[in-house]
Amino acid sequence: MSVILCTAGYDHTIRFWEALSGICSRTIPHPDSQVNRLCISPDKRYLAAAGHHTVKLYDIKSTNPAAVLTFEGHTGNITGVQFHCEGKWMCTSSEDGTVKIWDTRTGNIQRNYSHGVPVNDVVIHPNQGELISCDRGGNIRIWDLSENKCSHQLVPEADKAVASVTVASDGSLLCAAVSNSVHGAVYVWRLLTVRDVTSLVPVTKFKAHGTYITRVLLSPDTRHLATCSADHTARIWAVDPECGTQALHDANGDPLPPDQIEEKGFDLEQELDNHQRWVWDCAFSADSAYLVTACSDHYARLWELQSKTIIRQYNGHHRGAVCVALNDYSETR
Repeated sequence: MSVILCTAGYDHTIRFWEALSGICSRTIPHPDSQVNRLCISPDKRYLAAAGHHTVKLYDIKSTNPAAVLTFEGHTGNITGVQFHCEGKWMCTSSEDGTVKIWDTRTGNIQRNYSHGVPVNDVVIHPNQGELISCDRGGNIRIWDLSENKCSHQLVPEADKAVASVTVASDGSLLCAAVSNSVHGAVYVWRLLTVRDVTSLVPVTKFKAHGTYITRVLLSPDTRHLATCSADHTARIWAVDPECGTQALHDANGDPLPPDQIEEKGFDLEQELDNHQRWVWDCAFSADSAYLVTACSDHYARLWELQSKTIIRQYNGHHRGAVCVALNDYSETR
């Protein structure tokens, strides 16, 4: 089990795959609802599956299909889930307008933060002391866990939802997907931490797709950004460590209109275009050389990024595959 790869979606099953052979090694029924997101615990012991109102925790090494713990408390679709680096707690986001922190041993809610509008995604800053979440109302919020409050609120474009956020593994960058049916942009900020206080410096914004962006994800080595979209593609962008710092605000500190912002895009490296329908989710390998995508056409695909080759196609879901989780880190990590 050195490589754990699993997918799920609208056929109410979670499937584990042998990454290289493409064989489905285990199927767990999830009869309560579709599965919206998956997350593997850092120690590879547990899989969290986020559904309609609950998150179910499964023992990866057990053959028992029953969940070992169910996290109950959300009243809407759960849209994001991530584990603390030591697995002591996890955070979730939901269309019920909240972000919650849960004790993974007891299933109890430890913190509850309100957006007031449906929340689309949440990630944990690598410092483990902040959460970054985004919502349908166009807001990005940073939650300071030590102060137990929202420390920053960003509104990239007032009339457009923020669908997804990703933070670099070294804590240096924050990327967010801002999109609607005819517009898919990525906004980038540099994260600066001085005396445990994080500040955000706008770096760039660029058009990534011509329609909805469903997921943004920075690679473990922070050199690539993946974007998934309703246009049936996933795209890989080069992250320029010297990316410009052109202004997103005028001399008075007010935000510039989007059409006045100079678009210094990350260079497009690859377009992964063999998908037949919406691409919903993706996961990088530990070495950042491979990407797994999950698509409404029922398939998950393993891509070798340098050659844009599909190494393996995972066939078994009977309805759309909308989430994927991969952990191929070495056990000595």
